[in-house]
Amino acid sequence: MLKTRLIPCLDVADGRVVKGVNFVGLRDAGDPVEAARAYDAAGADEICFLDIHATHENRGTMFDMVRRTAEQCFVPLTVGGGVRTKEDVRALLLAGADKVSFNSAAVANPDVIAEAADQFGSQCIVCAIDAKSVAPGKWEIFTHGGRRETGIDAVEFARLVTAKGAGEILLTSMDRDGTKSGFNLEMTRAISDAVNVPVIASGGVGTLDHLVDGVTKGGASAVLAASIFHFGEYTVQEAKEHMIANGIPMRLQ
Repeated sequence: MLKTRLIPCLDVADGRVVKGVNFVGLRDAGDPVEAARAYDAAGADEICFLDIHATHENRGTMFDMVRRTAEQCFVPLTVGGGVRTKEDVRALLLAGADKVSFNSAAVANPDVIAEAADQFGSQCIVCAIDAKSVAPGKWEIFTHGGRRETGIDAVEFARLVTAKGAGEILLTSMDRDGTKSGFNLEMTRAISDAVNVPVIASGGVGTLDHLVDGVTKGGASAVLAASIFHFGEYTVQEAKEHMIANGIPMRLQ
């Protein structure tokens, strides 16, 4: 049986790890390379770096930080934020990323997923979807760090980008982000059921039971969290042990 992955997420702005609520009100949470090294040592299955201002500020991603992290960490590294082209993917993979995440650029042109997957393989292409509830059972994608509405249905878009070659969906509920009220399980389940690739549940973890729910109720293959780890409420080990106790297969060190 495939093991579920536990992924600490490092949202990076101005060279620092930050954490907000509903994508705003950012608090400093430390140095990204040091944080990644600590999570690597703590037994994280992967680490996700997201440059949260890159698209909004219209600039590229943080190659130097990726390089320094990859030199010091052995855990797989997913990097996103400001990724626009297959050339960006190539540069990030050469810097040490294992997977690269498209977000706003894929919404603007889903064919960029196909171009990148054709060249580098679906296994390293992630499509990040940031969505808000707009009606019962309906979720709309927002881009540019949640600033721009698109009118695009999240479930339909997930089907489209996986058909184009995305090997994984990183699904964030913007309504739940930083609120510690738990994942949007209905949305997570809808997209997990709609696609045949792994879905990473993101946005809203406040307790260890929320991680369990993301898998057992949301159908996610991996769960991502930030605040509960960054500010010392729980350790990666505690989270994994809790998930194992609830019947979820996890990798322990």
